[in-house]
Amino acid sequence: MARLAEKYSKEIVPNLQKKLGRENVHSLPRLEKISVNMGVGKTLQDKNRMEQAVDDLAKITGQRPQVTKARVAVSGFRLREGNEIGCRVTLRKQRMFEFFDRLISVALPRIRDFRGLNPNSFDGHGNYTFGLAEQSVFPEIDADKVTFTQGMDVTIVTSTVSDDEARELLRQFGMPFREA
Repeated sequence: MARLAEKYSKEIVPNLQKKLGRENVHSLPRLEKISVNMGVGKTLQDKNRMEQAVDDLAKITGQRPQVTKARVAVSGFRLREGNEIGCRVTLRKQRMFEFFDRLISVALPRIRDFRGLNPNSFDGHGNYTFGLAEQSVFPEIDADKVTFTQGMDVTIVTSTVSDDEARELLRQFGMPFREA
């Protein structure tokens, strides 16, 4: 069992029951999935970038990414419908907890001049999204072999519709939010 999954069942559930005043364990917020997305716009000039981005995302998440294609053509960006423009991974259950553990305990502290994540980046439905500027903050990526830096978006989907409950859940997990 993943470390954070065990922490959720043994520590976080009782804390949330007290804080939210609920007896029913199933009414408490929980993590449902984590989605990691890399938009690789430069792949139109250099086809090698998509392969490297897919390889890096697979190393980071432990799961093979899905390559995303453009749905519409945008002439200003020289983009045609069907061009490969990114890759994404949706993590659930065990892999989700393992990735989340590595994210908050290893990757985020390695960011230079890191002062915490914005606590207001919730979407109004209990989901939290933030961006990382480069993939080399993860220890799985060898910084010497990186030929270009690639950013990524991480979306954490919770079972609650309240931003406050989701914020409290992530805070209990140890998410490093910036003080408001």
